[in-house]
Amino acid sequence: SNASFLGGEDLHDPKYDHVAVEHLFAGHYNPEDESGDHCIYTMTIYPSESFEAEYKTLTPLFFCLATVAVFVFAIITFLIFDCLVQKRQRALTKAARKHMALVSSLFPKKIRRKLLREQSTRKIKNKSGKAGLRSYLDKESGADEGNKSNNGNPPKPIADLFSETTIMFADIAGFTAWSSTREPSQVFILLESIYRQFDSIAKRRRVFKVEVVGDCYVAVCGLPDPQHNHFVIMCRFAQDCLNAMRIQVKQLEVQLGPDTADLMLRVGIHSGPVVAGVLRGDKSRFQLFGDTMNTASRMESNGVPDNIQVSQETANLLKAAGKESWLIPREDKIEAKGKGLLQTYFLTLDKKGCETESNCSAETLSLSGFDLSNAVVKKIERRNRIADWTVEVLGKILRDMVARRKSLKIMPDDISAIETLEAGIGDYANTTSPPGEMRMVIDEVQEIIFLPDYRKDHKSISRILHSSKSSRILHPSKSSHHGTTLHSSVMDELRDYVWTIASLYNDNPFHNFEHASHVAMSVTKLLSRIVAPDLDHEKEKNLHDHTYGITSDPLTHFAIVFAALIHDVDHTGVPNAQLVKEGAEVARMYNNRSVAEQNSVDLAMGLLLEPRFKNLRSQIYTNVSEYKRFRQLVVNSVMATDIVDKDLKKLQQDRWETAFGDTTGEDAQTSTNRKATIVIEHLIQASDVSHTMQHWSIYRKWNERFFFECYQAYRDGRAEKDPTETWYKGEIGFFDFYIIPLAKKLKDCGVFGVSSDEYLSYAMENRRQWEATGEEVVAEMVSKLKQKGLLKNDRPRRNLLEKGSSLRSLMRGNSQRSLGLGSSQRSLMRGTSQRSLMKGSSHSSPRRGSSQRNLMGNGSYRSSAQGSSRRLLMSLGRDNSPPGSPLSSRSTTSKGSH
Repeated sequence: SNASFLGGEDLHDPKYDHVAVEHLFAGHYNPEDESGDHCIYTMTIYPSESFEAEYKTLTPLFFCLATVAVFVFAIITFLIFDCLVQKRQRALTKAARKHMALVSSLFPKKIRRKLLREQSTRKIKNKSGKAGLRSYLDKESGADEGNKSNNGNPPKPIADLFSETTIMFADIAGFTAWSSTREPSQVFILLESIYRQFDSIAKRRRVFKVEVVGDCYVAVCGLPDPQHNHFVIMCRFAQDCLNAMRIQVKQLEVQLGPDTADLMLRVGIHSGPVVAGVLRGDKSRFQLFGDTMNTASRMESNGVPDNIQVSQETANLLKAAGKESWLIPREDKIEAKGKGLLQTYFLTLDKKGCETESNCSAETLSLSGFDLSNAVVKKIERRNRIADWTVEVLGKILRDMVARRKSLKIMPDDISAIETLEAGIGDYANTTSPPGEMRMVIDEVQEIIFLPDYRKDHKSISRILHSSKSSRILHPSKSSHHGTTLHSSVMDELRDYVWTIASLYNDNPFHNFEHASHVAMSVTKLLSRIVAPDLDHEKEKNLHDHTYGITSDPLTHFAIVFAALIHDVDHTGVPNAQLVKEGAEVARMYNNRSVAEQNSVDLAMGLLLEPRFKNLRSQIYTNVSEYKRFRQLVVNSVMATDIVDKDLKKLQQDRWETAFGDTTGEDAQTSTNRKATIVIEHLIQASDVSHTMQHWSIYRKWNERFFFECYQAYRDGRAEKDPTETWYKGEIGFFDFYIIPLAKKLKDCGVFGVSSDEYLSYAMENRRQWEATGEEVVAEMVSKLKQKGLLKNDRPRRNLLEKGSSLRSLMRGNSQRSLGLGSSQRSLMRGTSQRSLMKGSSHSSPRRGSSQRNLMGNGSYRSSAQGSSRRLLMSLGRDNSPPGSPLSSRSTTSKGSH
């Protein structure tokens, strides 16, 4: 009934022939016997287009693709999950390794095994090995219920008695005073560097490190694994640590600054029984207890820096082992708290004076026929290290300056315009010298120095501040601008310049190159306190306003550190007033005003203008504006150290009252730059006398050197008053009328953060301690003078370095020398180069007329060692002080009056 007859012919669509189905038609009517004539009918069925359209579909394909997509998604999800799990597992494994390393460092192997055995008895599920120990410690440091075993009783303490051990206490002598002049990061750099070396030696010697308390390193040998020669091992370990300390501090002095090489290790060793175990509770630790610990501590505290002191008990063990040659009895007995008088010994194991120095030799060096003793060589090497530190600091700031110029796309000016100013022909603003007269440095002092306007280049400078952060000054050895480098010629010229400046400092007890480096170190510390890290753009803009633009200009930082470096060049060891009284040529040259300061600026700037420093100058300033700002900052900073000149003092006082008083009617930029000028001057003034605002030991060191310098002037007839009679009261007045008011002004500036509080606190404490003990200190210093035969009317002690003294006398000449800077002569000797500087620069001629000064007595001693150059700055200036007398630094007061 559903079929339709379309016709009698074949009407199928040929395109469906391949799917045709043929079948017998009415087969049951066909006869079984096919023989004969029968008509067999078949039926062939073809689909039609309508049939195809009705039954053909893509649904199965869709289902297949969907299934594949689900599987692919599941696989990708699984892979991502697996990666995350592996990443987490690696992080957990790394953290676990750190924790295990920490736990392993806290406890000896034997103690760890005991902890693990107890841990297993407590059946902490899913915890084993060191992880179980960690859980144990965490549980033990928890609540009270964690400190009880399953039956409610406290667990048995893990402790034992070790009858044969040797304990070492090692303390860094001078560390407290040293750290008072450094940034916190520098303190940790020192401790980590030194104690990392000690840890390495301890592993090699099989010595167990117990703990570090402050700057004291505690180690023990003989536990947990007994060692029959524990005392020998510990003595060798102590000597290795002492040797490593000597090397490390000298290497770190280039990075951490002056006085680092003065740090020494003071070691005490004692042998005996000790109780050792795990002191459980919050932050469980392995600890040692007993009289042996106390005695070892007394050996250290009553010891001598750079020496190893051993007790009688340890000495007896060494003697029994045939090591008596290692011991030297101490002449005096020590008074130990709770022990009374004790006989002790100094360990001399492998002590050959300089056995740890890779290039040290017990022989003397020869320079142009003059023999130099080890004392002179060590002095030269020390000056080299300090000079190299200064080079690193200045080089770091130079890189900041280059990065800033690139970021702001500052274009250099025509070189002829800069050379005109360098030659002294160009215009210096606000100078007061009449036309035709010699222009004085003091005439260049500016009331206001205009720093770059930060707001114009806000985002660019923000990038610079972000890239440098707090490492701007503290870590000069690490460049804060990746990809910003200085050409090797620039660094070579900078190094040559700093070494030459170092050679131009006289060997006064106080006013010398070491003092200049101490001032530079204080400057870098205060500058680093001004720079605040990690602020967003808006906060950095506020920081710029708060610090009066000082944070934004690396050239300002460079100029201030540069001024600290050169501010006492060629200081004669007597105040300006004495030079004026003596009618010295240099005093007449500068019209009897700020003589030493003007002389220092002219010498240093004249040296910088020599042709051999052309590349260095091109990096310091690239246009007229930068040159003027650089010179203004240097002049103002150096002249600020003259606190006696009445006109300069009045100018500074008036500027302070104007800047921090009523500024109504003055535009904001002028007011900001005025304050910046004041802050910079107070920064350099405070740094110049920073020893009075630092730890008592630092103050005592520099105060004694200044006392010796003043007494030397009195002894030579260049001072009227005997400092032995006026020193005590003079220091009190100096604190009351200059130091403490200056420290308070630092705080009033409001830009130095905690440093201003630190400086004021130290100043007040030093003043209090000087008032209480100053008379005894003066008596002690007088006693030292008497012992050395330096008291007036006593026979002076003979200078042990007669050849060196005669060489210095020959090369340096008389105290009244003419001024000038100029050409250099070089001579070769023993495969090294010695530079003898003879100054007389053409740059200084327009400023000084026909005045000239031959500055000789410096050079460079270079030798090659495995491809690296070793430099010894041979600056043999006048050295009339006997060996052993102080040879360093200065305070501003000596330029004026004490």
